[in-house]
Amino acid sequence: MDTLTDIRFVRGRIAAWKREGHKLAFVPTMGNLHTGHASLIARARELAPRVVVSVFVNPLQFGPGEDFERYPRTPANDATMLEEGGADILFAPTADEMYPSGAGRTAIVDVPDLADQLEGRFRPGHFAGVCTVVAKLFNIVQPDFAVFGEKDFQQLVVIRRMVRDLCMPIEIVGAPIVRAEDGLALSSRNQYLDPRERATAPRLNETLRCARERLLAGEGSVHEIESKASSELVEAGFRPDYVTIRRATDLRPAQPGDRDLVILATARLGAVRLLDNLRVDLASR
Repeated sequence: MDTLTDIRFVRGRIAAWKREGHKLAFVPTMGNLHTGHASLIARARELAPRVVVSVFVNPLQFGPGEDFERYPRTPANDATMLEEGGADILFAPTADEMYPSGAGRTAIVDVPDLADQLEGRFRPGHFAGVCTVVAKLFNIVQPDFAVFGEKDFQQLVVIRRMVRDLCMPIEIVGAPIVRAEDGLALSSRNQYLDPRERATAPRLNETLRCARERLLAGEGSVHEIESKASSELVEAGFRPDYVTIRRATDLRPAQPGDRDLVILATARLGAVRLLDNLRVDLASR
């Protein structure tokens, strides 16, 4: 595996691969890699003979008061995991390399409507930061496939819309959530949970599973199921930002007759903000 920090060198290596007829899969990350990231890299290796992984903590997607400076950075461990996972290139640019005019003065890519709701409502500008850096990385790496985890489900939908709207010739591949044995979705931020909070955290997934069972059983309206799930989280010690049932394809509020749904929730536990989601196929009931 080669570790590269210069855009020119990455482009040169990829151009050589493409001349040889190789397809390329790409996994963008912010580092502090764990088993969930390893599953993305394994999926990328299934898709293409060449795999590039980026590690870049993107300042544009952190809002005021968020944890950009505190975000965990573990470059040595990341490189070891990527080497063992079979990545061909680790692209680890500096902020100056990615934003030569400064992050505050760069051109912005936005996906209106999709990016303004849910996470976008609680973190204004977040998805503009995500889409901007992902679009730049796509232009640098020029992958045939890009792999994103389904834990950040809204991000996956937003990126798919961006790629479609901007006519990017890239297939966006969603990879299933990787969970701990107790059901907690793996996340770099889980390490901030204290022991008592870590013991409580799986209740988020349990609550979503109960909501899914109610949906499948037809026990109440969508609004009633959302409200009950939110109340259950409060009782367990969470501070929910939202629990909502949406159409999986475009995140519109679920309507009678919709079959492919997703339950999304974000809730704070102590100082940590946890995200999770569950897909629901009503056609299977």
